[in-house]
Amino acid sequence: MTVASDVKTCVASLKSAQASLETFALSTQNQEAKTLFTNAAQQTQQILQQVESRVQQLENEEPQYKGF
Repeated sequence: MTVASDVKTCVASLKSAQASLETFALSTQNQEAKTLFTNAAQQTQQILQQVESRVQQLENEEPQYKGF
């Protein structure tokens, strides 16, 4: 695997984790747990944005990886 495909796999995993955290936040009645899951989902979103930025850099540097 190339670095670009590894980073894109990481993006997919982060999106999955974020979705799970959001689902947990919505499904719990415990306010403390809801806050914990919501905060974790927000932090995951921030990390996701940084990693997606890196994907853009990789695609600009190596156009053959664009769209994979």
